[in-house]
Amino acid sequence: MTLAFVTGGSRGLGLATAEALNKAGVEVVLFATDGAKLQAAAAKLNGNYRIVDFSNLESSREVLLEAVATFGAPDILILAHGVMSEKMSKTLRTNIEEWRRVLTINLDSVFVALNTVAPEMAERRSGRIVIFSACLGRMSGPGNTGGLAPYRISKAGVNALVRNFAHETNLGSRGLLVDAVCPNHTRTDMGGPDAPRSVEEGAETAVWLATREFNPQTDQTGLLWEDRKVVPW
Repeated sequence: MTLAFVTGGSRGLGLATAEALNKAGVEVVLFATDGAKLQAAAAKLNGNYRIVDFSNLESSREVLLEAVATFGAPDILILAHGVMSEKMSKTLRTNIEEWRRVLTINLDSVFVALNTVAPEMAERRSGRIVIFSACLGRMSGPGNTGGLAPYRISKAGVNALVRNFAHETNLGSRGLLVDAVCPNHTRTDMGGPDAPRSVEEGAETAVWLATREFNPQTDQTGLLWEDRKVVPW
């Protein structure tokens, strides 16, 4: 059976992605901080779970190592955890603590997850990695400037990490795909109840990337996607 690790899996986009994969017959292991919500989500999907605090890079690495040792390297790795920065966190108004909090969870822990889980996937020459980024991390196009500096820069870093890692793994020709996804404004704790998209709509492209047919001669990986289309960033 296909196995997926899903971070941020207790709620929001992570849970919506896990639910869709589970409906497609994928076995899921969920990772999140809130133990009660995580246990309930895993029970609903008849899956396993691990409590993890991505603000602590060393402990999160240990949790991921234990999960790989227990369940094996996944076929699909979905990284959907993340935090928003404070509303007034412009470059000259934020502080070191807020900067480190957001960059650690949104970018540094993504590196740790890739560095810990992906080696066996790459060696196996098979796997799909999908990381939830944001269009606010773009360096071009609408909505790419001003405010929320730690959040925007962390997501720009995710986009760059995805692109770099995709080149390191030869853009899918070795069997490992890695992509970033912009879910757009969705009704999550971060997006708020008035956002135009449901979590299912926000997760749809991630599910597609995790399960699509891929031809390295004609298809693309290592990019930022929105609604199954490449978003220039």
